Amino acid sequence: MAARGRRIPSRFRSQQVAEDSLMNDLSKGLALVCALALAGLSAPGWCGDLDEIRERGELRHLGIKYANFVTGSGDGFDVELVKGFADELGVRYVLVETNFYHVIRDLLGKDVVRSGSEVKLEGDYPVRGDMIAAGFTVLPWREQVLLYSQPTFPSQVLLVARSESELSPISGSDDLSRDILQTKAMIGAKSLLVMERTCLDPANYGLTGAGIDLKSYTRSSNLNEMVPALLNNEAELTLLDVPDAILDLKKWAGTIKVIGPISEHQNLAAAFPKDAPELRDAFDDYLARLKADGTYDRLVDKYYPGIRRYFPAFFNRDS
Repeated sequence: MAARGRRIPSRFRSQQVAEDSLMNDLSKGLALVCALALAGLSAPGWCGDLDEIRERGELRHLGIKYANFVTGSGDGFDVELVKGFADELGVRYVLVETNFYHVIRDLLGKDVVRSGSEVKLEGDYPVRGDMIAAGFTVLPWREQVLLYSQPTFPSQVLLVARSESELSPISGSDDLSRDILQTKAMIGAKSLLVMERTCLDPANYGLTGAGIDLKSYTRSSNLNEMVPALLNNEAELTLLDVPDAILDLKKWAGTIKVIGPISEHQNLAAAFPKDAPELRDAFDDYLARLKADGTYDRLVDKYYPGIRRYFPAFFNRDS
């Protein structure tokens, strides 16, 4: 038994101090992660599947002000859609506003770097949301890194000109592929306003490296600014998708016209991290019930009256 009052050797005192310091650092690190999670700020990689979201008690909806999907006034087609989903899960709904450049980064905590058809995830960023619903187009390169829901809405990319343009709308036919080729041929030497890393990225539709005078809009990632830029003579033509075009043809009546299609019919959908399949499946089940009970149709008619005539097959439940 050690004699009372005997001093502890210095080498053991140094070891004890080091261990105490290490435990203190670990405790601080854990406390920081917990504090970030509770504040909703998220450390890189902090995201969750269905059980984690129910435990957290909130669903963070990554939304973008665009074409009545998210209006910026507290409503919109996707806002109402996701609010209802949060209610069904029994959690609080939180809208996290973002943009098309950062939305995937805000979901995954990684930035997307494209090189042709190859996609890489790089960097470490805060995860700000649990799902994307923002008129978000299903594109092959996005499918490499995201888990999509069943389609929530139809779309298509169109070529648009000012009303005084010498170009006339194509007559159209039953062959969409031929109509697309005819529309692309009409671009010729005219300048085309595009926005990269969005559904209006020319690389999505074989428009890069084709000798077209592409003018990339870079002042913001707000697709609502494409028509004002066109009317300000920043280019002779621009691209729009159908949901946006329907609203812009009404807002800017008499000043723009649609020349023809640039893409095949597309689907818009909600997007989730690859490691959240249960959350995606729960959303799919919820969406199916909305379509069955008529709620989905009421949302479509509220925010996009007249769209059914553009996509009759999509909205025909028996097709």
